[in-house]
Amino acid sequence: MRRAAAAALLAACALLAAGCGGDDGSPRLVVSAAASMRDALTACATRFEGARVRQSFAGSDELAAQIRQGAKVDVYAAANTKLPEQLHDDGLIGPPVEFATNELVLAVPAGSRVRSIDDLIKPGTKLAVGSASVPIGSYTRETLAKLPGGEEEAILANVRSNEPDVKGIVGKLTQGAADAGFVYVTDVKAANGELQAIALPKRLQPRVTYAAGVVARSKHADVAKRYVRGLVKGDCAESLGKAGFGPAP
Repeated sequence: MRRAAAAALLAACALLAAGCGGDDGSPRLVVSAAASMRDALTACATRFEGARVRQSFAGSDELAAQIRQGAKVDVYAAANTKLPEQLHDDGLIGPPVEFATNELVLAVPAGSRVRSIDDLIKPGTKLAVGSASVPIGSYTRETLAKLPGGEEEAILANVRSNEPDVKGIVGKLTQGAADAGFVYVTDVKAANGELQAIALPKRLQPRVTYAAGVVARSKHADVAKRYVRGLVKGDCAESLGKAGFGPAP
């Protein structure tokens, strides 16, 4: 209980850029990023020079809503290009920069009876997906819409969980609450063998591109711009590559 409370406090400090923890004089850079990048961006945060990086991870749509509500954030990094473009059009972030790509896969836990996307049609199959408002859910529905006949409806009828971010889907799979789920290939890699990836036919693959921008209200715009550049080429770009992300298109 104490551990959970401490984690919540740290998350709140990062999001609000409050004066929590020691201060060595360097600026605090608050980064709001899609949950699928948690491991990669955590790995490179301590190597960023000139600022203390504090990160908040969640669904890209939730983080965008927080920025609209005035959250004190310096950098926004999303699992799609649509949300950053919308924030930019509304004057809330600077020009979005595409910095990475990913691949949608069907993930299954060990022992799952699911072997291909065709198995998702079978009655009784338990499927976990992202909610329609979050990028992983949008990519999933884009993929299912390409299926012939009534296959899309049959698969959606087997959905037992709509998660707010991709980590929620991974959780359902590793806990045995779902037989299969649509996630990114990087999430399967990060699961350390608990999940297996079933590749989707190329004709079904969506274009999964990540984009980031500097929040207009940032008090550290120059440092934030340098962080965004580092997502394209630098320590964080290297961490993303090691995690299985592809380079920007």
